[in-house]
Amino acid sequence: MLTSILLGFHILTCVVLIIVVLLQAGKGSSMGLSFGGGASQTVFGSSGGKNFFARLTTGLAVVFMLTSIVLSIVSSRSSQSYRGVMRQLPDAPASQPAGPDKSPLDVPGAK
Repeated sequence: MLTSILLGFHILTCVVLIIVVLLQAGKGSSMGLSFGGGASQTVFGSSGGKNFFARLTTGLAVVFMLTSIVLSIVSSRSSQSYRGVMRQLPDAPASQPAGPDKSPLDVPGAK
């Protein structure tokens, strides 16, 4: 239950982090702003929200790293974690191999 909630929060953090990174302005956009183009029309003021998006990105990255670490610790301590395929299979009796003149359907015990 806790793992599912934590995994959902981790995925939500990842999606929001991707959106915030894509919303940030590139390095080349500062040239147009230096000549006064659109500075009065921005939502976050003349700085363009650089400080806001930088802090939000940093905070989301820290949350993403922490949830990654916690999820890895929880999954490694889980009793249902991956233990290997061969250990999960029940012991099956050895069957006789089909020879070159026998089809797999002719093997005794095969249906």
